Amino acid sequence: MDLISDGIYNLIIFVLAIYIGYHVVWNVTPALHTPLMSVTNAISAIVIVGAMLAAALTVTPLGKTMGTLAVALAAVNVFGGFLVTRRMLEMFKKKAPKTVAPTGALAEKH
Repeated sequence: MDLISDGIYNLIIFVLAIYIGYHVVWNVTPALHTPLMSVTNAISAIVIVGAMLAAALTVTPLGKTMGTLAVALAAVNVFGGFLVTRRMLEMFKKKAPKTVAPTGALAEKH
């Protein structure tokens, strides 16, 4: 008989992961956000594989539902992360210079 149940251990790990994750992400400088997003997308892709395995290996309907929900949420995280990364990279592209009409063309119209 265990003194502390497995659910309590899992809850403690979950709370510590939230706390550490919050402080790690909060202290990232803005210049590193784009590479960090790319890495998190790769990690989320691994989470999708794990969620698929969890959904496939469970036998209860609740387990199947939670596994399917985990796959859906991880997929949203991956695709949303790629959209944010693309948008952030577009901010660093140089904009094309605006073309100015020649002054002679304006004078001819009058």
